[in-house]
Amino acid sequence: MRLPGGMITAQQLEALALAATRWASPAMELTSRGNIQIRAVTDTAAVADALAASGLLPSNSHERVRNIVASPLSGRVGSSADIRGMVTELDDAIQARPALAGLPGRFLFGLDDGRGDVSGLAPDAGIQVVDDSAALLLAGRDTGVRLQITDAVDSLVVVADRFAEGRGTCWRISELDDTERLLSGFTVIAQPGATWPPVSRPPVSRPPVGWIEQNDGRVALGAAVPLGVLQARVAEYLAAINAPMVITPWRSVLVFDLDEDVADAALRVLAPMGLVFDENSPWLSVSACTGSPGCEHSAADVRADAAAAVAECRRLSGSGEEPAAGHRHFVGCERACGSPPDGHVLVATGDGYRPRDAHP
Repeated sequence: MRLPGGMITAQQLEALALAATRWASPAMELTSRGNIQIRAVTDTAAVADALAASGLLPSNSHERVRNIVASPLSGRVGSSADIRGMVTELDDAIQARPALAGLPGRFLFGLDDGRGDVSGLAPDAGIQVVDDSAALLLAGRDTGVRLQITDAVDSLVVVADRFAEGRGTCWRISELDDTERLLSGFTVIAQPGATWPPVSRPPVSRPPVGWIEQNDGRVALGAAVPLGVLQARVAEYLAAINAPMVITPWRSVLVFDLDEDVADAALRVLAPMGLVFDENSPWLSVSACTGSPGCEHSAADVRADAAAAVAECRRLSGSGEEPAAGHRHFVGCERACGSPPDGHVLVATGDGYRPRDAHP
């Protein structure tokens, strides 16, 4: 289920959890694009009907291309711009443009409110707010183009339309030999090497977790989901809070706009259910693709091996030894699905793991 900006209502999460319980595997998976997928579906029509009724399938023609990541804390935490309305505007604009139904399913839009969190994910067509304007990004790189905030959505649609028309066999903008055609008509205000600093942020690989104070005095709870596997029963408890939620690209859940007493009660219920609220947890430094047996391409049960790596990390910490540094992503084949923007990608060989030659 594609969730533009990761946004999902309590009612929608409950509908998805119930569908997974009745007609699929209850082990729902959070993706690196802030979406949710369910596997082992036994009745596709029943699932589609239930999710369409909840508003999760607004477009038959454009469902595969509604891929939008956005700064998950926007408008609630910090002083960055509020781009929440832009997420809905962009989603509507994508669905209203027939040509964009021809985009590859991997094409990704990104809306960064200025804090630099989703720009590091290298979305194909994105913006990052800079003061009172927006930097236009292609494949996560600053083009030097600055847009009025009000023109940002239309500009992203123009870029995507041009890519869809002339992409050839390319799936992503990063595969193009020349991106000049995508920028035709846009004004570049600075060239590489100019004194004006381009937008640049290191990739973010860890989600915001724990008790987070909102600008309005209310509380957000950030819960990491180990290996991105959210059990339907846990999802039902999250939905029972009846608050706005965002699924982040770092496989976590943010629950917003809570009074302190509600947040405290939710934390006491959810923490024993396996959600991670500790920013020092080793679970935040490990991720994995689906692996065996869910994926026929995988050479190993990578989730089990990633969990074993967490246990080893805890053992080393308990004995005073230094655990492995950096983020480790375990994958079952060279495709390296779900790889974070940085860190170590470890590919299963059937007899252990080897580092991937190049980061995907």
